[in-house]
Amino acid sequence: MDSARTAPRILVVGCGGIGGVLLSRLLEGGHRVSAVARREEIAQVLRTRGPVLRDEKGERTVRGDLEVFVQPPAQGTYDFILLATPPTGVEAAARDTRHLLAPEGAMAVLANGLCEERVARVVGEDQVIGAVVAWGASSPETGVYVRTAQGGIVLGVLRGGTDARLEPLAGVLRAMCPVDFTTNLRGVRWSKLAINCAISSLGTVGGDRMGPLLRRRFVRRLGLEVFTEVLQVARAEGVKVEKVASTLELGWLALDETERHARGSASLLLKHAVLLAVGARYRMMRSSMLAAIERGREPPVDYLNGEVVQRARTHGLAVPVNECLWETVHALARHELKPGVDTLRGVYERTRPQRP
Repeated sequence: MDSARTAPRILVVGCGGIGGVLLSRLLEGGHRVSAVARREEIAQVLRTRGPVLRDEKGERTVRGDLEVFVQPPAQGTYDFILLATPPTGVEAAARDTRHLLAPEGAMAVLANGLCEERVARVVGEDQVIGAVVAWGASSPETGVYVRTAQGGIVLGVLRGGTDARLEPLAGVLRAMCPVDFTTNLRGVRWSKLAINCAISSLGTVGGDRMGPLLRRRFVRRLGLEVFTEVLQVARAEGVKVEKVASTLELGWLALDETERHARGSASLLLKHAVLLAVGARYRMMRSSMLAAIERGREPPVDYLNGEVVQRARTHGLAVPVNECLWETVHALARHELKPGVDTLRGVYERTRPQRP
């Protein structure tokens, strides 16, 4: 990237909840933004009316210097390509836009899961930056974007250490939220994976927002078990998990052997209290996987719980709760089951024989 350039050239790929909130806040910050919307309906609304943003500042229509494509342009050069697609589309998005990346530029991966590794296989590890998002967003209507939870973004690179491009990218993203840096991207990404495997999948199967669901003790117990299994696999992969910004300390939340078999203890009570607080903080958050199923789209569970299951198998590890959630989300997508508390309780009951 040209160090003399004061305003990095930005392309946002994906105009769903995360991408829409991001481009809206970038426009409000005075940035010139190009975006790939993929659907003509979305592109037309963004071109003519502009995005509507709902967040802690209220609701408003955002105006600014916005260029919207349905397909990536044939020509152009961008310093940062922000991949804000669902995990199911991130590799295709990288392939379709790699010709637009400046020689010293980078693709910033905002998708959940371990998608940096997938994008690195397309463009090379040196052109990938991880951007781990710790806030929530949705798009309930075409061109309408809602920020459902507060938080920041953590930036890092797969090889570890630092990178000269992180600060220029942070300068762009600070229009959206606080930005932190990590020298252990894999550790942060696995921590976020654990959160998504619990929160997103439980919210999908339960068919409700996180506040009401986490008020139920059995749901919190499932969440703790998901964390425990994911961290077990992360350790087998040689990953030292890190916090995502100032969110949960997953290493502490994981159940030890005593807690896995105890009916109750002071430490378990405290962990349940932490998840109650999480439910209160993210009470309005609704799973994007649930929205994908409702819209007839493929839920990205293979990139979350499915990723954990597949990696667990290579290490000979059992992850029954993640496996049951993985299978159940696919059953929901096939309309063999309906989301709801009863379906979620079924997950709990089916995994009890393997959780004394």
